[in-house]
Amino acid sequence: MRLKLLCVSVLVIALCPSLFAAEVQPFTPDMKDSQVMPPNNFICQTMLAGNELITFRSWIDIPYEANSPEPEYNRLNVYIPEAYFHDGGTINGYNAKTAPILMPNGVGGYMPGRQFVPANDNRHGGANIALAGLAHGYVVVSPAIRGRTLANGKAPALIVDYKAAVRWLRHNKDKLPAGDTEKIISDGLSAGGALSSLLGATGNAKEYEPYLKEVGACEERDDIFASAVYCPITDLEHADMPYEWIFNGVNTYHMGAAREMDKNMQEASDALKKAFPSYLNSLKLKGYTLDENGNGTFRDFIEGLYVAAAQKALDKGENVQGLGWLTVEGNKVTGADLAKYAVWATRMKAAPAFDSLNMKSYENNEFDDRHFTEYAFKHSTADKPAMADAEKIYIMNPLNFIGKDGVNAAKHWRIRHGVKDRDTSLAVPAILALKLRGAGYDADVAAVWGVPHDGNYDLPELFEWIDSICK
Repeated sequence: MRLKLLCVSVLVIALCPSLFAAEVQPFTPDMKDSQVMPPNNFICQTMLAGNELITFRSWIDIPYEANSPEPEYNRLNVYIPEAYFHDGGTINGYNAKTAPILMPNGVGGYMPGRQFVPANDNRHGGANIALAGLAHGYVVVSPAIRGRTLANGKAPALIVDYKAAVRWLRHNKDKLPAGDTEKIISDGLSAGGALSSLLGATGNAKEYEPYLKEVGACEERDDIFASAVYCPITDLEHADMPYEWIFNGVNTYHMGAAREMDKNMQEASDALKKAFPSYLNSLKLKGYTLDENGNGTFRDFIEGLYVAAAQKALDKGENVQGLGWLTVEGNKVTGADLAKYAVWATRMKAAPAFDSLNMKSYENNEFDDRHFTEYAFKHSTADKPAMADAEKIYIMNPLNFIGKDGVNAAKHWRIRHGVKDRDTSLAVPAILALKLRGAGYDADVAAVWGVPHDGNYDLPELFEWIDSICK
């Protein structure tokens, strides 16, 4: 064993002579130009990713905003495979000039997100997205991002930070040792999925300029190439309606212990379900509509996503029979019933699911403990109901920017939602995908069998998609 470790150490030193140099010193905001990437302030690391030994250089805690109100979160990490520092070095067909830049965020629940650190700590087993991405040949850049629990982390702080990090990359295009700044791919799940969709949909939108100037973001473009989006908690000012469109009639909710919705909640569920078709039709999604009873081509599309997920599972030998909401004929899944699906999946959140009547949801907190929908504001049970700023509500919704003049949305999208997800409605990512398709963008959307509210559970498939659009 000692001999094996010694051999590995010799190999690593040969690849990256600075491995045993002094530990990297954190960057400080009072540097002459804190937004320039110092090329020599890095450490070398070597880790096993699966059965593969991967060596990479790490730049830690680089400031990306000049005037951040939360300096602890004004930091990003850059990770670059060691192979790209040697003539002719390639990984997976990429080299230093062509390697895509994978930019995952760690945001959840609209709370602050820390930088991803390469490790074998993926809760689905093996390497996390940062380490697996490096092994696959990507440059990985991960920013810390403000969130709702910080004094200066309410909306729109998180999207301002994500944009500022992209601008930092463009500002340092000629100083980055590797990575193609025209091939930036965002990634996130839940509120982080909402953030990934916001970044992808709002490239260079002028509405964010005052906020970016306030934090001292670099004066660069902030559009990106592609967005990977898992179970996004987004379109917040309308998200309560599609939730009730699916879960109305299921009055027991499972936020912690099982509880019953009270009269106000049940009335909200009925009203929001009834309002959804009108909202859906107002979006003018090409070929997708609902009648006043909530039936139509959009419902067919949603049920079709569930059918496709079940068929894929059945083809792999999984048992999808006897669930009560799927119709299976031999080796073919032929139908899905949304009402029966809701009973099977169970409800997680009381109505309204996002803009709580008592103004105490995570999303209310994101908007500075205020309502952000007209329904909840009018029916509020809070002592002092208040409405969030209309501009902040607007700029937190990616749908408002898709197809808008002067905005450069990402060309490619991969959107995933677990079949067992009860945190939000499949209709939300489906609307995002259909809106993108209608505007001429490439949007791959699917439901995934056996998966709850989660993300990055399918890294091989995610990377296959990235390679398909980058090579």
